[in-house]
Amino acid sequence: MDLALAVQLYTLRSYQGDFNALLKEVADAGYEGVETVGTHGLSSDDMNNALNATNLKVVSSHVALADAQNNVDEVVRFHKAVGNDTVIIPYLQEQDRPDSAQGWRDLGKTLGELAARYQTEGVHLLYHNHDFEMQDYDGKTALEWLFMDAPALGLELDLAWVVRGGKDPFVILEAFKGRCKRVHVKDLQPEASADKEGGFADVGSGTLSWPALLAASKEAGVDWYVVEHDFPSEPVSSIRNSAAFLKSL
Repeated sequence: MDLALAVQLYTLRSYQGDFNALLKEVADAGYEGVETVGTHGLSSDDMNNALNATNLKVVSSHVALADAQNNVDEVVRFHKAVGNDTVIIPYLQEQDRPDSAQGWRDLGKTLGELAARYQTEGVHLLYHNHDFEMQDYDGKTALEWLFMDAPALGLELDLAWVVRGGKDPFVILEAFKGRCKRVHVKDLQPEASADKEGGFADVGSGTLSWPALLAASKEAGVDWYVVEHDFPSEPVSSIRNSAAFLKSL
């Protein structure tokens, strides 16, 4: 299966080397791209030097909601400078999470307006889910309410978090066909090992059905498949194992 593979660098946050060495590990594992976490404290020139040395590209970046809202010009400037056109809101702090259908819909309107602003700058704004967006309100998930009035907003669907939230990832992929440009590819430990590595696993060593999920993701319009492990005990080995599995399909 021919997949455009990237790594979410949050997976490697405990890595002890510098950014150049970090990207070399990613390239050596067989990935084409990285999904960054903001700027990693680097200038755009320094990040470009590291990218050029490893023939990697930034395919998207996680940017905290406050930064995405309050520092649009700076966010756009940096990511255009490193060749990235996709910014993703990665997480809502508990105090920012609505507790009703209307609340999620209102938040979606706000994010939709923000996405339209980014769009005028040539940058796509996506939203990344966890499990709490799978909660039902008035017959729909929070995720569905969030996107109801936000036509410019795209989705990065975290398949494992969908499952942990009690929903069927195939159903969610179908519902967001055409709006889901990224998926987070991560696996889940069997129930008997749920306390190991935060319940997550290297891709292919857990419980998710990857050939079918990857095919459904492609059908939904996914461009990049972003490997992530939230709590890997051996981060470099984890990204290597996941890449080897995915390339074997």
